[in-house]
Amino acid sequence: MDHRAEDLLRELAPQVLGALVHRYGVFDACEDAVQEALLAAALRWPVEGLPDNPRGWLVTVASRRLVDQVRSERARRRREDRIALATPQAELLSHAADAASGTDRDDSLALLFLCCHPALSEPSRIALTLRVVGGLTTAQIARAFLVPEATMAQRISRAKQTIKASGMQLRMPEPADHAERLGAVMHVLYLIFNEGYTTTDGADLTAPALSAEALRLTRLLHRLLPDDGEAAGLLALMLLTEARRPARTGAGGDLVPLTEQDRGQWDRRLIAEGVDLISRTLPRGGVGPYQLQAAIAAVHDEAEHVDSTDWPQILALYGLLEQVTPNPMVTLNRAVAVAMVHGPAAGLELLAALESDRRMARHHRLLATRAHFLELLGEHQAAADAYFDAARRTTSAPERRHLTARAMRLTSAQS
Repeated sequence: MDHRAEDLLRELAPQVLGALVHRYGVFDACEDAVQEALLAAALRWPVEGLPDNPRGWLVTVASRRLVDQVRSERARRRREDRIALATPQAELLSHAADAASGTDRDDSLALLFLCCHPALSEPSRIALTLRVVGGLTTAQIARAFLVPEATMAQRISRAKQTIKASGMQLRMPEPADHAERLGAVMHVLYLIFNEGYTTTDGADLTAPALSAEALRLTRLLHRLLPDDGEAAGLLALMLLTEARRPARTGAGGDLVPLTEQDRGQWDRRLIAEGVDLISRTLPRGGVGPYQLQAAIAAVHDEAEHVDSTDWPQILALYGLLEQVTPNPMVTLNRAVAVAMVHGPAAGLELLAALESDRRMARHHRLLATRAHFLELLGEHQAAADAYFDAARRTTSAPERRHLTARAMRLTSAQS
């Protein structure tokens, strides 16, 4: 299957699941049916060609799989009885036929809120939504949370069982309940976008369809909550970050660092939209982490050349961000700003504080940042060793090539 069809399946999967859960209400059975429909599409579309209405095709096939489950009298009898009691078989078949028309509404956002139901723990909400709405693998989610894959698999399984046992319905929460779920929803969208912007594994640096889906859902979220500053901040952050995508990779798909990118390739339309949005949002007050990150991204994007970047302003913004949401990745990014303002030695001092954090001590980004600071200080052998160490620890092939190339360049320069 070509990338276009794969991207389409990733985009349609949450929409199809949302449509089935909205109709039939049994989350785990609907997910099973959707997975079977996706598999059928992966096998048949390359042979038969893309259907005229891919979404309707998937909903129809998934609905028929659900009917098959109802008719079965084997191991899943309890599940089948619940579905049969909730929705007569004739109605199931009628819905399946109607699905082909493609007139069904998109329940992706409602599905997002369902996965972030308060009955689930916050880590489970985020993990389940990344799996169901974002389409990430369990391994990718585990790396995003810096936990073992087995731990994440158990977390997702428990979340599905909680939804099944509680009989949660697919519907948008009442306005009074928005805030309770909004934090987890935005965190999920943030992680999905980041996974699409810099994938944690595989041959490609980015997964544009994943970021596009996160951006689409965030636009919907902002439309639903136009006065929420953090929803606007998250959208602005995505727009300002996505604007740089065209310059992030070279001709061979290799990573191009921000400081070396051709800024003429940046999408000025997205930058203008993001800057306008964050400029209108910040004066409202109640500034949160997404607004601060968007403000930092705006400072980068508005600099016509890397040398004109306002690093003191970025450092001040990272200082505020670290107060609002202290975490090791924020500290790591602040260390870069410190190095740009006060010199690489000052940056190294700040990195030393992260070495005691078990989540970060051997993280490839910490090692790569240390290598960069050492390179700036002229300690080329130590920098090369750190680059090699970082390359060994990343699971992204483009990042590994980039880090190895920097190490080899320093090694060759000393020969």
